[in-house]
Amino acid sequence: MKKHLMRYVKLLTVYHWLIPSILFSYCLISPAWAINNQAPSPSMASVEGEKTTQLGIREYDITAKKRPVDKSVTKLGQKAEDTSTTDHSTLKELQGPFNSGPEVTKACLSCHNKAGHQFIKNKHWTWKVHNEKTGQDLGKSVLINNFCTNAAGNEGMCAQCHAGYGLTDVRTYDFTKEENIDCLVCHESTGTYYKLPPTPGNKACSVMFQGKPEINFTQVAQSVTLPGRSNCGSCHFYGGGGDNVKHGDLSSALFKPDKNVDVHMGTDGEDFSCIICHVGEGHEWSGSRYAPIAKDTKGKSKPGLQRQTATCESCHGQQPHPNTLMGLKLNDHTDRIACQTCHIPEYALGGVATKTHWDWRTAGKLKNGEGYREEGYIQGNGEARHTYKSIKGNFKYAENVKPMYAWFNGTEHYLTVHEKFDPAKPVEINHLEGSPDDANSRIWPFKRMETIQPYDKGNNTLVYMHLWGDDKDAFWGNYNFDRAIKHGMDDFNLPYSGQPGFIKTYSYWPITHMVAPKEKALACKECHSSDGRLANLSGFYIPGRDKNQWVDTIGLLAVLVTFLGVLGHGLIRIVFAKWRKAK
Repeated sequence: MKKHLMRYVKLLTVYHWLIPSILFSYCLISPAWAINNQAPSPSMASVEGEKTTQLGIREYDITAKKRPVDKSVTKLGQKAEDTSTTDHSTLKELQGPFNSGPEVTKACLSCHNKAGHQFIKNKHWTWKVHNEKTGQDLGKSVLINNFCTNAAGNEGMCAQCHAGYGLTDVRTYDFTKEENIDCLVCHESTGTYYKLPPTPGNKACSVMFQGKPEINFTQVAQSVTLPGRSNCGSCHFYGGGGDNVKHGDLSSALFKPDKNVDVHMGTDGEDFSCIICHVGEGHEWSGSRYAPIAKDTKGKSKPGLQRQTATCESCHGQQPHPNTLMGLKLNDHTDRIACQTCHIPEYALGGVATKTHWDWRTAGKLKNGEGYREEGYIQGNGEARHTYKSIKGNFKYAENVKPMYAWFNGTEHYLTVHEKFDPAKPVEINHLEGSPDDANSRIWPFKRMETIQPYDKGNNTLVYMHLWGDDKDAFWGNYNFDRAIKHGMDDFNLPYSGQPGFIKTYSYWPITHMVAPKEKALACKECHSSDGRLANLSGFYIPGRDKNQWVDTIGLLAVLVTFLGVLGHGLIRIVFAKWRKAK
């Protein structure tokens, strides 16, 4: 009898897991849906520090700071004892002396004689991308963003993150001149290399050029190796005007993170460099924010080979969870839920805040005739962040932020300077396409940036602003919106009505970094509840969140029938066991 009771208990245990699985299987999809405009929800409130005021408009001073140098893994299967086949410090071509970056590039190309031909096609060099799906011409040389607004016309500042030398004007720059490629920005490993703006800018910007340490070009040339996080991060961690300003999931915290900040890049874990995922060949790297892959249907490559694709599926496959009841149910989600949605519960981790709001309307205030900045936010790592700058206006920050969620099929339509819009509602800088009835769409996590920025009130278009320059029209130093906009639009022969205004804009940034350890992935109740993370997404049914009489009735009947079946099956076995024993 005891033996049969134990069997009955085991059967109940199995069906205990099966019943929730049946419940989760009821998901009805309907076509109606609109993009979710929910605001970022910081799980840790902004910390308002005691405001300190400093004259001057120091910007990007990180460019001259020594960065943490990582020895991150640059190929899968790499071992600690692995060594390069070349010691560049011994090569006669790199013995110098070198007095400039282009001199180093000339030496590099004397051996790597195909590298120049390859690199001049790269978007890090051209600042241009053509999206085949939408037909749009994109890239820094074209687009307007809702941070510093436009790189075109402001190359003097923005070219610090151009992978070349001497870019002062995208209209006239010779993009075929290979000797102007900057090899060091991607390959040096001392952490001491930096780039200054190629033009001086206004007097107010002169502080940027003061007290910079001298670069030992021979030393940095001899240190070249495969790119580490310190190389990629020197630009990508500081996009938009400062540390973690733009993406939300790319910050200086990733130079040397622990695995709780990013399980792949953590120095106490996998310690991956960026190029492990952003696989490259011939100076072209996988991954693009202009044409992202929202749903990878190919999965892994052949054994021992990497796909030239920066997706979770390219390593983990399309069914990454184990063959348990829970694992099978989780694998059933991957068709409609991006991996990042569950595995990146929060972004802006590691004590480095991200900018969430920017208001240009307040820019231009002066003290004693000079621009200034206020440090009014203390982030988690103890560093102060500016909450006001004369050159840019007011800002808000957040840390440990829950993403917003939207259906996304990988297609974005970018609003260009040529397109008109309705100023009666907020304007989307990049409109995300996707819906629950689109088989190519999945629910993705995003950072939403909210900005109030200048626009042409007469033509209802966004505008190019002339921010950087040593002239009377440059906003960074003269603080006149009308003159800065007219100059910026005239530079590119674009119409301007002479009526400057301000418009609220949104931009959306896919969250793909700062992946949590698997133990910290979202629990089911985070979404399957009435006030869960997906509460603002409509047009489809989520068990536990939504109420539907027919679905609820069918689900309850399924549970009841399953329970009665288990109970009946167990009782029958017990009765027959007694009968056989009596017989």
